[in-house]
Amino acid sequence: MSVASRILVTRPGEGGERLAKALSEAGFAPAHPALMHLQPLDIDEVKRTPLLDVDQYDVVVVTSPFAAECLVEWLDRYWPQLPQGPRFYALGVATAAMLYRGLDIKASVPDPGRGTTSEALLAMRSLARLDGQRVLVVGGMGGRQLLAQTFETRGARTTKLALYRRVYTAPDTTAAGWLATGDFTAMTVTSGELLEHLVIWCGQAALNKPLIVSSQRLATLADTVGFASLHVAQGATPEALVTAVQEVGDT
Repeated sequence: MSVASRILVTRPGEGGERLAKALSEAGFAPAHPALMHLQPLDIDEVKRTPLLDVDQYDVVVVTSPFAAECLVEWLDRYWPQLPQGPRFYALGVATAAMLYRGLDIKASVPDPGRGTTSEALLAMRSLARLDGQRVLVVGGMGGRQLLAQTFETRGARTTKLALYRRVYTAPDTTAAGWLATGDFTAMTVTSGELLEHLVIWCGQAALNKPLIVSSQRLATLADTVGFASLHVAQGATPEALVTAVQEVGDT
């Protein structure tokens, strides 16, 4: 790919900004259209019992940096001193870093070689047996059920706590044009829900352009909805996605 290669970054918020910066530093021309934003739930939309009883949980799993940011704000409100009981887990290093900055929590993360997926977290040996343990899964509204369902099969009593929602928006005129005509070199996607929203705006030329996804699960979904040139990165970190973009350019 040339240094002028336009790479569409669809990840919202700070995560998308970090990826765009990494792509720029690698010599690409990232474009970061607004397709979705994350909105904290109002105070009357949040189930507060798990927050008030967080000391009663054996394991707390935080699924995204924004979930961690929201959790920090809520725990600061109710817990002047954080309880020592729960073991914290984060789905990736960015989520773990947010918990450490906000609450001085050292959360366990999956092996970097396995990526930053739910499957990678479930492969951690410390989560293999959860008989009788209480597990709190902190994330957004909707999304995958894999973590909660798997923890239940491993003997845990699992509670899901939603702290934010995903709000999808139509691309602006410029981005809509890129998607309609395929006027970009490659595109990155790290969310199944976002992929299903995105495909609505894609013309055939866009469907034929390289699509870099963060897991095999997303590749399977992308194939189902019509994308033809799929490339799976070794996770959802900026480093993994940039490497995949570079590898696409070398083929």
